[in-house]
Amino acid sequence: MVYNIVVVNIPVKVKLPFLWGRAVFHKSEWSQINLVVGPNGSGKTLLVESISRQFAEHGYSTKFLKADRGTDKQSLSILQENEHIRQKVQSILSSMFGKTIVFKQMEGEYVPVVENRAWSVEYDLQEVECHGLKEIITLLVALYANTGNTCLVFDEPELHLHPQFQQFFAEELRRVSQRHPSRIYFVITHSPFFVDLRFPEELLGVIVCHTNREPTHIDSLSRRDEDLFRRFLPRFNTYHKQFFFSDNQIFVEGYTDQQMFASLLPYIHTDLGVAGTGIIDVGGKDELGVFCKVCALLGTNSRIITDLDSLFGGKLRDVFCSDERATLWLEKQKEKQFPFYQNIFTAKELDHEITLEKLILRLERFLSVIGKELCQIPDDSPLPPDIELFVSKLKALDQKHAMAENIDTFKTVVLQGVMAEGGIRIQLEQVLKEKTAQSLPLVRALFSLVLAGAAAASVYILPRGCIEHYYTQSLVEYMPVSAKDKLFHAEREHILTAKEKTVRKEYSELIGILESAAAR
Repeated sequence: MVYNIVVVNIPVKVKLPFLWGRAVFHKSEWSQINLVVGPNGSGKTLLVESISRQFAEHGYSTKFLKADRGTDKQSLSILQENEHIRQKVQSILSSMFGKTIVFKQMEGEYVPVVENRAWSVEYDLQEVECHGLKEIITLLVALYANTGNTCLVFDEPELHLHPQFQQFFAEELRRVSQRHPSRIYFVITHSPFFVDLRFPEELLGVIVCHTNREPTHIDSLSRRDEDLFRRFLPRFNTYHKQFFFSDNQIFVEGYTDQQMFASLLPYIHTDLGVAGTGIIDVGGKDELGVFCKVCALLGTNSRIITDLDSLFGGKLRDVFCSDERATLWLEKQKEKQFPFYQNIFTAKELDHEITLEKLILRLERFLSVIGKELCQIPDDSPLPPDIELFVSKLKALDQKHAMAENIDTFKTVVLQGVMAEGGIRIQLEQVLKEKTAQSLPLVRALFSLVLAGAAAASVYILPRGCIEHYYTQSLVEYMPVSAKDKLFHAEREHILTAKEKTVRKEYSELIGILESAAAR
């Protein structure tokens, strides 16, 4: 089936002062299928009730299927009067449930009856069957029975429906909408199975409701964003879609990060308002960048915890460096940080705006100089014990990669060494040239500034490297890390079996990062 995106222009304005204060919701461009998502109590139903009334003023016949609908008499009446719809619903239900379901007239009205010919038994579906069969009847009849310019609203169509039936109805809605382009549909939902996005343009049909602020939506997509989401949507699974239903989701790179932070979530102080927080793994730092971009466009306050190497390349860096929150934060820091900027930038460079991107680029330049200098230390030169492993890691990367100083892992390892505590700090100053050694305090201060700038954009970077560097059951030094799966299972088992006091003490740094990310 060729899928066409239908867009209707109807200016809508909604005010709900008791929910949003003085803010006003505006939207003019409407997709044929519009998804209204968000947490409980955010005003989704009230919003769509107002929208549907304004659609009625523009000539649309509106029908609103409330969440407490059940199998209503109007649906059964339509089944009685319209044989085509009756036959279609009978066929679909019989196929879905593996039972012969027919509608028979009993006491003056049509009722659904399940026939079991093998046992010579039949029974009234309304009397003895599950709510799910009754629910799907109402949904299907409403979907098939509308004609002309109709605005049809489904409020929580997922109620009483098994996930596979939710998925079926979402697909059926898509098919019917293609056959009837003059009809507009609204789906108010808490189910990720109804967030069935296949084309970037369908993001324009998503309205996100929030607690204590007006709903948000995407007005338009740039060509670059369209290309990005076109590659991303095929990997966008049901689990990922949780972020549509809460402003309090935290994204991480992989499943080990997700399991570790999820295990530590109960140790966050409850007074931080973290109820409803979830940890979602997305499969890599580039995917984190895409989620961050989607959330920014939709107005959802995404939070991200990511590895140190995210500073040195990838989509995520591009997104948080261009985030206006980071820009505003740096603007407020300008006067305070100016003496520091004079130590790391030339007078000519200071004539232009200092951005987070420029700070990271300057950090990379420092790290490149330090790393190359350490790699030039002769192999037969004796090194202090604390620094020997660090230098050997850098040399191994330098031998493996041409222009190793441009590799994310190389820069990350240099930064790990520079930021290390203990004897390595003194030893680094001893082995580096005097001018390079004098730059180490500047690098540490610059790194702290960069971390704070990223945090202003709700991106929290693990300063030690990656999650494995916070393990207590294994000693993991520098990157890359091998045997991650084995290390993870030992660590998770420890967290699940250790006493609360032990977990709070051993993982205090991770818990602190998690608290910062989760707090509203």
